[in-house]
Amino acid sequence: MSSPKAIIIGPAHPLRGGLASFDERLARQFTAEGFDTTIYTFSLQYPNFLFPGTTQYSSEPAPTDINIKVRINSINPFNWISVGNELRQLKPAIIVIRYWLPFMGPCLGTILRLVRLNKHTRIIAIADNVQPHEKRPGDTLFTKYCFGAVHAFVTMSEKVMGDLRKFTQKPAEQVVHPLYDNFGEALDKTNAREHLQLPVNDKIILFFGFIRNYKGLDILLEAMGTSLLKNSGIKLMVAGEFYEDRTAYDAIIEKHQLQDQLILRTDFIADSEVKYYLSAADFVIQPYRNATQSGVTPLAYHFEKPMLVTNVGGLPALVPDGEVGLVAEPNPNSIAEKILGLYQLGEAHFLPHLREAKKQYSWQKLVQTITRLAGVSAS
Repeated sequence: MSSPKAIIIGPAHPLRGGLASFDERLARQFTAEGFDTTIYTFSLQYPNFLFPGTTQYSSEPAPTDINIKVRINSINPFNWISVGNELRQLKPAIIVIRYWLPFMGPCLGTILRLVRLNKHTRIIAIADNVQPHEKRPGDTLFTKYCFGAVHAFVTMSEKVMGDLRKFTQKPAEQVVHPLYDNFGEALDKTNAREHLQLPVNDKIILFFGFIRNYKGLDILLEAMGTSLLKNSGIKLMVAGEFYEDRTAYDAIIEKHQLQDQLILRTDFIADSEVKYYLSAADFVIQPYRNATQSGVTPLAYHFEKPMLVTNVGGLPALVPDGEVGLVAEPNPNSIAEKILGLYQLGEAHFLPHLREAKKQYSWQKLVQTITRLAGVSAS
């Protein structure tokens, strides 16, 4: 008897970024659970006017253990019909879609409506965001159109579950975002810093990931300029690409004369380099002004790095205050106080809690939730 087919629709190689890494790791878990797994990714994910980075494509080699089909054009309705008919005829047991941006609603909704004509495939959406960080005309209409073709949902925060319930009462379950365990194991801090050519003995905190307004790097830079941190000896490493105009950030750096307090690595961080940045840091700082959940949090869990998060969205639920990190208000003074608090408590204070808490961040649990919602088993 052949294995049931599972199709994941979402970003994957040659596209880059957190969603692509997630989908590839999810595909590996589906395969491990006994499914014949394929990712359908985008030949065109975003038109250039919607993509703020330098390139959408990875410079890393393609994974050799995952079947990836580069098939979907997000703005071509004829392509949507072609892909929808192809998947309808394949009759997979499960299709998992990633929903992170209403712009994708027409494309995904059309493909899925055609798939459903086979009366066989169960469609589960992993909703990363229901209410987008940057709102545009058509968001609500596009989201409703896509969700109308979905059988059930998985969310990874209470905030997203609450947003989802404004659109639909279809079956949905919440699971914690699994650990990003596909970037390798943690390294000795000294070795990681030597690889990145960083001072071995400095106090270094890390802001990691794409730089967008909602992530609050500007608030963190203002915190670095406060009297609490200005002469603390603490350095901030910013590792990630600007996804918006950097002029406002440079103005804050100049205003507070922060040049000597910063380590700027503001190019895209390749997957093979991620372990060095996480391993080199003392603490990971997430100064978001609003959030649903963050892919940086499970990354920090994997590398056992205590975190500072702000008291917004789903972040405090993922980072119990005083156990795996500290929770600050999204303003410079509170963030500055809590950064000092991290150093006062020390990394060793948080490690036992981190190691215990990370056990719940399981890819197997995510796949089991999806298959249960779909009513499908590999056995």
